[in-house]
Amino acid sequence: MNKLFLSLCCLALIHCKKNEPQSLNASLIDVVQEDKMMAIDSTAVALAPPPPKEEPMPSNKTYSDENHSESEETNTVSKKVIKNGSMKIQVGNIEKAQGQINTILKNNKAYIQKEAFQNNDLDENLDLTIRVPHQNFDALINSFSTGVGSVLSKNVSSDDVTEEYTDVSIKLANKKIYLEKYRDMLKSAKTTKDMLEIQENIRDLEDEIDVSEGRLRFIDDRVNYSTLNLSLYKEKVRSSATSRIGFGSRFGDSLTEGWNSFIAFLLGIISLWPFFLLVPVVILLWRRWRNRRKK
Repeated sequence: MNKLFLSLCCLALIHCKKNEPQSLNASLIDVVQEDKMMAIDSTAVALAPPPPKEEPMPSNKTYSDENHSESEETNTVSKKVIKNGSMKIQVGNIEKAQGQINTILKNNKAYIQKEAFQNNDLDENLDLTIRVPHQNFDALINSFSTGVGSVLSKNVSSDDVTEEYTDVSIKLANKKIYLEKYRDMLKSAKTTKDMLEIQENIRDLEDEIDVSEGRLRFIDDRVNYSTLNLSLYKEKVRSSATSRIGFGSRFGDSLTEGWNSFIAFLLGIISLWPFFLLVPVVILLWRRWRNRRKK
């Protein structure tokens, strides 16, 4: 019996030793898998984008108003239109018309860029180059058409320069990027040759940038302020002193012009007297030379 009991105890101990590593291995596998799952979950949380922040809507605006304002702003920025015009107006009094024009210019925030006045026997002309904000251009044209005088001619044109403005802006931005790169390269240049080449490229880019910026400023100026060439015309009343309609007056004028032409011709011949004195001397020398040649 003792031998049987001892043998059973030995078998029980052996069985327990065999099961203990298996359970330990199983627990280790579970821990490793759990760690892997936790690592995967933490990586997913780190890579996941943050939730969008909800911004409160302003109480005094609606979606439709905001979209409408954004579309208007986009159109204003993207559209570049240059407006130009010319008008010729016949007036009864140049000075009075000029006073009316100054009032109209003040009301439309416009100014005179250039002014030229001509006065002759037949008429008077006042030519004005006017610059006006583009939003007041049409109102200025209408004011001149109704309140100054009789419109003899009127021309208005619009030039869309959006494509040119966009093209110049894109090229300007690229040139500025290249300029910064060249400046960074200049800091790390090691030889004198490289430094000179980079500085030359920098100067060329700076000149091109200045030209592009000047072109953009010119376009903005022409877009923001439209140009109108205004000409005021006054025809003078013909009198007996200035009129040349009758045959007698024309005949007298023709005689006068003929006599003046004859006097001018005679004076022109007299002004050539040195050449007349030189001709006999030349003839005398030529005859002497010919006689010597014969002898």
